[in-house]
Amino acid sequence: MKIIMLGAPGAGKGTQAKRIAEKYTIPHISTGDIFRANIKEGTELGKKAKTYMDQGLLVPDELVVDLVVDRVQQDDCANGYVLDGFPRTIPQAESLDAALAKLNDKVDYAINVEVPDENIIKRMSGRRACLSCGATYHIEHIPPKVEGVCDTCGKELVLRDDDKPETVKKRLDVYHEQTQPLIDYYNGKNILKEVDGTQDMSDVFNDIVKILGE
Repeated sequence: MKIIMLGAPGAGKGTQAKRIAEKYTIPHISTGDIFRANIKEGTELGKKAKTYMDQGLLVPDELVVDLVVDRVQQDDCANGYVLDGFPRTIPQAESLDAALAKLNDKVDYAINVEVPDENIIKRMSGRRACLSCGATYHIEHIPPKVEGVCDTCGKELVLRDDDKPETVKKRLDVYHEQTQPLIDYYNGKNILKEVDGTQDMSDVFNDIVKILGE
């Protein structure tokens, strides 16, 4: 089964993608991982991507699609894969579909983890991180034993800039503008499935398993 995970930043799609990969023994693929692997191995595609990244530029869609298509043709993807964080835009989705069609391949499911913006802002602004040891907490769901202090190393916990409400709101605005149209795109292809991401993570996963089949 070939799956694309959709959802706003903070909706929990990455967590669900990992659980799907584990349950069905298929690789969890993110573009960041692909970039890192190709750069590390010094592949031709990796070298091309690195020239853009070194200049602080976005890697062009065409090159990203080439990297993704190269990855999904590897042996561990024989039974399928979960794509997490790609495609992000309609042009990327169209390019991916065209490239897969040339291989007589296609995506089976686009699963959208649906969470309202206000829930995401509340969820992310409750996160706290220890900059010393990297441990993460949530003031409601995974609170530290002592408020503002890391359980592991005793250093101060902070609200990262990325998790501040105003930053989250900006990221959500970009998501709605660029990525939300993908929901209509995959709906038009009759492969879109939606799950309620406001539930407990285990319930979200159970809903996904019902869609995919045991």
